Amino acid sequence: MTLMNNYHIAVPTSFDKNEDLNIEATFAHIQYLNKLGIQSVLVCGSTGEQHSLSLNEKLELIDHLSSLKVTPDFELIVGVSSIRQIEAQQLAAKISKVPQISAILIGYSPYILPTQSEALHYTTSIIEAANKQAIIYNNPLRTGFDLSIESYKSLINNHLISGLKEAGDPKKILELKDVIDRPLHYFAGGEKELEHKINLGYNGLSSIAGNLYPNEVKQWFDSLLKNELTHDYHSLKNKIDKLHEKSTLPFIKNEISRTEKIDFGICRTPLGDQM
Repeated sequence: MTLMNNYHIAVPTSFDKNEDLNIEATFAHIQYLNKLGIQSVLVCGSTGEQHSLSLNEKLELIDHLSSLKVTPDFELIVGVSSIRQIEAQQLAAKISKVPQISAILIGYSPYILPTQSEALHYTTSIIEAANKQAIIYNNPLRTGFDLSIESYKSLINNHLISGLKEAGDPKKILELKDVIDRPLHYFAGGEKELEHKINLGYNGLSSIAGNLYPNEVKQWFDSLLKNELTHDYHSLKNKIDKLHEKSTLPFIKNEISRTEKIDFGICRTPLGDQM
């Protein structure tokens, strides 16, 4: 079964003032989005949190999923990226036994700079352990590693891969669509240059701004896909620009706390650590 939604929100993780994981507040935000009609979110994958969170913290979050109150058709995507492949595999093996989790997001380790063949082995080993739908996440700006077109082509033979999140050269999507003959979700990571990316063939959105403007962003995205901009989205674009003026994640967490009336806490330093 492939992923049903081409729009999901990459939700941040709540941390208390001592930087401890706050599962209750994290779930409260997800439930808030679901009540507004959002049907899919990504956890453990927003702005480096797949590497900030320890394996034990990710396992603890998964162990508490029974307390997450969402609609039956809700899609939960979990980021499984890790500096250590063995820890990513352990997390994936846990996820394989959890029916509430629809898919995994597999990104690449920062700084390590694997070869293409090492990255392929890393990816396939995690998919085999999870046995869930998978989204491949390539973000060379943040990791230093860039998955090649040939590696993409090799991975796409795996029927469990249902999406790609390409945050490097967006023109790669044009090349990939020429050589891939089955339907996939091609996710843009965030709203920057969204119109341009859709023109290049992106048909999915992993939204950051959706944490604060979930249905506005979805309506804008759907309109862009249909090439039917029936509303003026100038106000939304201004709000998205403001979101990125300073440090994005601390701003989002503060706004979640203010608008949803929950104590969503802080970011783990150095994020949010301003003089």
